[in-house]
Amino acid sequence: MTGVAEVDWEAGKKEIVDLSGLGEKYFAVHEFTVSVDGEKIAVPVQKEQESCHVWVNNQLWDEEMERAWNLRFTSDGRLVALVRVDDMWTVSVDGKRWDDEYDFAWNMKLSPDGRNVIVQAKSGMEYTIVTDGRAWESSFLSIRDFVISADGKRVAATVQVEKLPEGDVFKFLEGTWSVAVDGKAWERKFLNVYSPAFSPDGKRVAAEIRTDICEYTVAEGGVPWEKRFGCTWAPVFGAGNRGVVVPVRTGAGWVLAENGEPIWTRGYLQLWHQRFSPDGGRIAAVASPTFGRWTIAVDDSPWGVTFGDAVLPPHFSPDGRHIAAIVKEKNRWGIVVDGRAWDANYPMVWDPVFSPDGSHVAAKVERAGIFSVAID
Repeated sequence: MTGVAEVDWEAGKKEIVDLSGLGEKYFAVHEFTVSVDGEKIAVPVQKEQESCHVWVNNQLWDEEMERAWNLRFTSDGRLVALVRVDDMWTVSVDGKRWDDEYDFAWNMKLSPDGRNVIVQAKSGMEYTIVTDGRAWESSFLSIRDFVISADGKRVAATVQVEKLPEGDVFKFLEGTWSVAVDGKAWERKFLNVYSPAFSPDGKRVAAEIRTDICEYTVAEGGVPWEKRFGCTWAPVFGAGNRGVVVPVRTGAGWVLAENGEPIWTRGYLQLWHQRFSPDGGRIAAVASPTFGRWTIAVDDSPWGVTFGDAVLPPHFSPDGRHIAAIVKEKNRWGIVVDGRAWDANYPMVWDPVFSPDGSHVAAKVERAGIFSVAID
């Protein structure tokens, strides 16, 4: 997405948009969205029950639609929305619809740089992926989800490549699911496929696969690891020369495995959301060392402090030396940094952000209905 250096910080002439009268002016006002630079605010509105318009800074898009939802601003300021006109779905960009229409379109995502728009789409009984109005040449019997490479140029999706007759257990065990990359499916099929992931350079793709009733592993480029496990979670590619790292369930509990071999040996009751430091040298993950308690484990060493409600994915500082995470205990949210929890807790906390040198941590917080930023 747009970085701080790309935003125009010149004050210039600013317009204050009054939102107070929208509820009286329209039959319904839905969810607001704000542009990256904060200069625009948009919302779907209805003049009457069966019609919909997109409202942007006191202006309406020209076209009346049956539905408009999932409004998003791209990093260069364009407003995109999933829209339905004449019972057909497509994407509208600043009020101009894509040329092709579909029986249904959903799961709209933006590329990591915030410029490309990608959706899943259905025509008849076939499913495909559409990027900026251009659909894959191939279509499939079903598509569950998709992921975008870091440079925004490639898309991988979990796809059903063969029909499964109702009640055909043997066909199910042969496998009907695979991964399609830029519209081309892997040759090998599996019982199920989950959580595809791109390598940082966008050249490799890995995914969780189910190979039998109770056997799971990871496949990279369609080739499964030799070892099988009782369960797996989403794979992550390491930086540099690191391989695919994924939590796997073994007889000793949950451990991290890289390219099929365990690299953590301490067995946890649960383990997921593994994250690499920027240089790829360290790994942190959400772990459950004892029943009902959660913490962060760093290079297989859990923090001494645990929490009963939740621990969210870890965040590394830019230099990789420090780690922060959102935690929840007794229905109150807080921040923990390097195993030490902040004294204050809140009804709501947002993702922590490190200063460039890693010495400070800030987070948006809510307290008594008031929003502010807490530092350290």
